[in-house]
Formats: sequence, C-alpha cells, structure tokens
Amino acid sequence: MQDSKLRITDVEVLNLRAEYPPELRFRYSGGICTGRITSLVRVSTEGGLVGWGTVYSHPKLIRVILEEHLKPFLLGEDALEIDRLWGMMYTLTRWYGQKGVAISALGAVDIALWDLKGKALGKPVSELLGAGQRSVPAYASGLLWKEDVQDLEIEARDHMEAGFQGVKMRLGRGQAYDLAALEAVRRGVGSHGDVMVDGSQRYSMETAIWLSPHLVEKGVVYFQEPFPPEEMDNYVMLRRKTQIPLAAGENEFGVRGFQEWVRAEALDILQPDVCRSGGITEVLRIGQMAAEVEIPIITHTWSDALAIIANAHVVAALPNGKMVEVDQTGNPFVEELLIEPLDIHNGQLHLSDTPGLGVEPNLECIEKYSFPPGQAMPDGLYSDLIFGPDYRITPPLYEMDSEGDSNSE
Repeated sequence: MQDSKLRITDVEVLNLRAEYPPELRFRYSGGICTGRITSLVRVSTEGGLVGWGTVYSHPKLIRVILEEHLKPFLLGEDALEIDRLWGMMYTLTRWYGQKGVAISALGAVDIALWDLKGKALGKPVSELLGAGQRSVPAYASGLLWKEDVQDLEIEARDHMEAGFQGVKMRLGRGQAYDLAALEAVRRGVGSHGDVMVDGSQRYSMETAIWLSPHLVEKGVVYFQEPFPPEEMDNYVMLRRKTQIPLAAGENEFGVRGFQEWVRAEALDILQPDVCRSGGITEVLRIGQMAAEVEIPIITHTWSDALAIIANAHVVAALPNGKMVEVDQTGNPFVEELLIEPLDIHNGQLHLSDTPGLGVEPNLECIEKYSFPPGQAMPDGLYSDLIFGPDYRITPPLYEMDSEGDSNSE
C-alpha cells in the first residue's frame, strides 16, 4: 500500500540581512534605521514539495531553535498533520518559549506546513481556512518622522495613488509635531482615505488623553501602542477615558497572550502577526477567539512579503478580519523577495488562486541577502532588532508645547 503521508525530509533556516544606503535610512523614535533583517524557513518533503515560512526575531536564536532543537523531531513526520505538529513543537519549547522567539520560530514551520498542505491538495491556503474571498483591504505602513511635514503629505498621497485604501503614520515626537503631521497626512489621503496612528509607545497617560480628541477629529481609525505592551492597565484606563479605538498586538504572542488583553477589555482591535504570534494556526485561533467578543483583527507585518501574504490568507478567512499592513519603507524583503510582486490595487491586496500561499520566493534575492551561519551580525539598528551598544539610544523626550500645557486643545 502506497504511503499517503507527506514526510518531512529537511527544515532549513535562511537568515537574510540588507543594509540601507545612507540616503534611504529613516528616522523614528528608536533612532535611524540602518538596515533590515528577516528569516525564511524552508521545509522539504519526500514528494519533492517545498513549503516556505517566515519569522521575525533574533536570527541566531531562530536557527538554534529550529535546526538544532526542533528539526530532529520533525524529520519523518507527516507535514499534513499541522495541528499535531504545532502542539508537539509548542510542548517541546514550552519550558523556554511560551512567548518570544520560540513560538515565533515554530510559527514559521507552521506557515511552511500550510503552504505544503495547499500545494499537496491543490488549493490556496485561504480556501483551506474557509475563506470565500481572494482579496483583503490593505494599507500602506510608513510615514516615519520627517523634518518637514509636507513630505508626509506627499508620501501619503503617493501611497493612495499606488492603490492603498489608507496609511499608517508614526507620531510621538511632540505636541506641535503630532498635530502638524496629522494634518498633513489627512490632507494627503483626502477625506475618504483611512489614517492609522502608531504611537510607538511614546505617550504618558496625560499626553495620550490630550492627543485622543485630535485623532477622533481627523477620523483616525485607531491609535496603536500609545504605551509599552507591559502597561496593560494604562490601556484599560485610556480606553475608558477616550473615544479613539485602541490597537496593539505586534508585541504579543499566542492565544494565551491575546486572551489577557481581551479579558482585561484593554483593546478595541487586535494586531497579531503570523511571523511573530505562532504561525497561521495560532493567528487563526486568535482571530476566532476575538470574533466571539466581536473584536476586529488587523494584522501587523514589518518583516517581508511572505509574511504579508500569509497574514492576508488568515484575514480573508476570518469574519472579523479587516485589513493587512504592508510595509512601505523601502524594505527590500517586501519589494524584492517574491518572484511575482504583491498585487495591490483599488485598496485591496489580491491573493493568487495558485495552491498553497500562492507565491514563491525569488532565490536570487535570497542569495543576494543571505547571511551565513556562524557569522556575527554586524552592528546596526534593524528597526526592532538592535545589535551593538552604539546603536541603542535613549529615545528623546516627548516635546510639550511652548507653555508645557498638555491639556490645551
């Protein structure tokens, strides 16, 4: 009798690093971003099928967890038994990784397994998840700190003309800047475009309360991470004192982590990410849990185009799935990684009807940016990931208005 299982023969981690030339580096509260990092995971099978996953965390730790710890347990297993393998990997890493790099890393294998299952069954992942649609709303994520806010207006307009339905901007620099930047971006997207605001964890309760009515006035869809994720009580308090919807989740992991936010009634919108929160399987569970209490899902993505696509498949399958984030900061892992670029027009990210995730990585891009095993990561500020003490800065204080009155309207 022929073996019908899709047996795993290899699990490989491919760490990628790109350095920005000086003219393309961008400034935000953490400093000046010098480059980008992401990690792909390739799962191979006896039948010759290959599945691709992605994870955004510390590259060396990802390699240790997947290639040195989990790989021996995965070899010979049936790639189609996704739920069982997710549970096995979680159990094996529970003692050192219920949150953080371990659950992110096993999520990359999970994404690759869904890609494999779709290819094996001849169906897109979104269809396997129960979606009846092939597109999801998409917004452009960029609009970092600028010295001249008119540049923000131009950038916002460019994103809308490129086919997005809205934009996300970064505030948290100071009262005068925040108001001027918000006005400029609203002009850029027009009266009908969506504007989202990322607070970059820069606010006190006082300044967050001060800013909130201005966000409501400008029709902002949500206020993301005004506080660090550890300050859940502040989210609860701010939600009771303001009308602006609050969003967070890019720094949370797994269903259990998101349950804490839901039980505390701290957020209006959850922002899980397949390449951080535990893969397609776990983000689907997070979305289903959120649907029970009517909380929307707007996925986070800040790493690469494969993660954007994987998030989109989940959003398409969730009744409460609303939008996907598309990094528009000149990230080469968004612009160059896929053989066929992201298909975005009329405010929608369109998914292919090709089996699996419907995309294939560009091997030339992988070779170009491949970072060899064993080599130390060069010092730099890679957005969320910082290597080298010279690149760790103390964020500047939030600038109050000339009179120091945060309660002025």
